[in-house]
Amino acid sequence: HVQVVESGGGLVQPGSSLRLSCTASERIPTFLILTWFRQAAGKEREYVASITNGGGTNYTDSVRGRFSISRDAAENTGYLQMNSLKPEDTAVYYCQIHFIEGLTVADSWGQGTQVTVSS
Repeated sequence: HVQVVESGGGLVQPGSSLRLSCTASERIPTFLILTWFRQAAGKEREYVASITNGGGTNYTDSVRGRFSISRDAAENTGYLQMNSLKPEDTAVYYCQIHFIEGLTVADSWGQGTQVTVSS
């Protein structure tokens, strides 16, 4: 089964940038969509951004214009470039990949990477 690992989180000051990575353990020729979620302490997990196999992207309103999602299929990796970070962006960021496996749609989640924005 495909394993997913996120990386790139850290502690940064407001206004800074970070780039998160989401790397799959193998090439996924049946890739459908990669989605970033985040979960702040005491809150529910929320959608952040997604990118489809056709390159279409979508963002939640609170990050549109500041975050950019991309994917490098050759590297089995997706990215979330986060600019102009705010304290309210503090959360654990998770990556989910949907793909076709056999006759079904399967998904894999990473373990999350912590992003803390604080002065």
